Amino acid sequence: MVGLLALTLVLYAVRTSCAQTAGMDDHGDRPPPTLGDMGEQERLAAFDRLQERLPEVWRSIAREDPAESVVVVPSMTLDLVVADSGALLQALEERFLFLLLLLRQPRLRMVYVTSMPIDPAIVEYYLSLLPGVIPSHARSRLQLVSVGDSSGVPLTDKLLERPRLVAQIAAMVPDPLRSHLIPYTSTERERDLALLLGIPMYAADPRHFVLGTKTGCRRLFTEAGVAHPAGAEDLHTIDEVVRSLADLRAAHPDVADAMVKLNEGVSGGGNALVDLRELPRGNGPDALDRVRDRVLAMAPEDQRVDVPTFLARLAVGGGVVEERLAGEEVRSPSVQLRITPLGELEVLSTHDQVLGGPSGQSYLGARFPADQAYAAAITESARRVGEVLVRKGVMGRFALDYVVVRHGSRWEAHAIEVNLRKGGTTHPFLTLQFLTGGTYVADLGCFLTPQGERRHLVATDHLEHPVLRGLRVSDLFDLIARTRLHFDQGTQQGVVFHMISCLTELGRVGMTAIGDTPTAAQALYDRAHQALLEEAREALTPRPVRF
Repeated sequence: MVGLLALTLVLYAVRTSCAQTAGMDDHGDRPPPTLGDMGEQERLAAFDRLQERLPEVWRSIAREDPAESVVVVPSMTLDLVVADSGALLQALEERFLFLLLLLRQPRLRMVYVTSMPIDPAIVEYYLSLLPGVIPSHARSRLQLVSVGDSSGVPLTDKLLERPRLVAQIAAMVPDPLRSHLIPYTSTERERDLALLLGIPMYAADPRHFVLGTKTGCRRLFTEAGVAHPAGAEDLHTIDEVVRSLADLRAAHPDVADAMVKLNEGVSGGGNALVDLRELPRGNGPDALDRVRDRVLAMAPEDQRVDVPTFLARLAVGGGVVEERLAGEEVRSPSVQLRITPLGELEVLSTHDQVLGGPSGQSYLGARFPADQAYAAAITESARRVGEVLVRKGVMGRFALDYVVVRHGSRWEAHAIEVNLRKGGTTHPFLTLQFLTGGTYVADLGCFLTPQGERRHLVATDHLEHPVLRGLRVSDLFDLIARTRLHFDQGTQQGVVFHMISCLTELGRVGMTAIGDTPTAAQALYDRAHQALLEEAREALTPRPVRF
């Protein structure tokens, strides 16, 4: 009997091995379905089963499990109008190279995917920042994968078009039960990629996407009972916009300007400013005609988009109308939070956003932490919204943007947007956190290192000037060394650069300046900015002709 049992087990093992080799499913009687064979409901059900693993994966993080790994796919799948520049798209993908600092965990393995190969000098730069880690040891645990496609198509789409490449990435994962996918955004495409890789995704479920639209945000704010600008949502036609603006003006006669916002616009690029000054009161035909004229003359923040195109996008995706808040002083802070796979809500940080563009709505950079005059108020408001998101089953990192208006000595905070994704403040803050091992103390509104020292940062993705095209990557690193701008682990202060690969082609680079006071961080930022411009101008100085 024992011998028969042993033979049965051997035959079962052989059968299972052969079925796996031939691509069979657990039953061994038919091939597993391809993505194309599965309908939407089947994909959702499979994704739900995959996500059930995530809590256990989360619990195992940082336990020095030799099978632990992450797959990073920083795909920009939002309408960022970057398709005209493959160099910018690549630089945005490389913006999340700060995640290489996770390799300070001595057994973690990472697969980092980009459209085009990353300059080895840039990889070496990030690995040199790792505290207490031998760079070569970290490099041995890092797999860099590039598609070899520099087009403006989102990275995830490039991968989904290449099943063999996805299979090769999946083969780099030591143990799917100890791995997860880290995307930038989470749409159905990232969900499908997770299914092909066979690992769960740490990000918001794409089914929650509507909560991050402008319409969804306003409804969230109402449900959470937090203050937000007067306006209307779920608008698709110019007639609905005109009527909503007339209603807004009737209810709030002092409103001078209003915003029309596309549901899926990001970084201010989906906004348009409407002038409401000196319009007649009421909703009569003449008054509505005057409002319509103002809508047709509105100014989109993205100057490459004309009004007819803006309205066409509104018709497809919908949008909202909101008052533009005004006061003695107006600022735009944000609060970053996360909901863990265990359902825990955590406040991660606060920032004061640096905005620019034609009407001051385009995100350029940030200062951390936010001013303590209103940090506590926006944190409490954000917690209330976060609690609603927890009840709805949302998971992952997200941020709430605010407009705060000063009236005398009092600041009034209004929630304006929820970003259910990583954003422009994610990489500067996590760079600081990974480098120092510190944490943001929400009750104090400050960041403390393990030694109890405060740290501040000033960051930008938009350090840009035409003369910077005169510098190569090697020139940047040479400058960092000569000017001692490099982040110093001893003092835990200095500058960290990102988006480095687009320096020469686009004359643009990002950086995070870290100091022990707001003044010190700003001084480092200013010094690095000035040094870069001076170096670039010197590089472009005409040289004598050699005969």
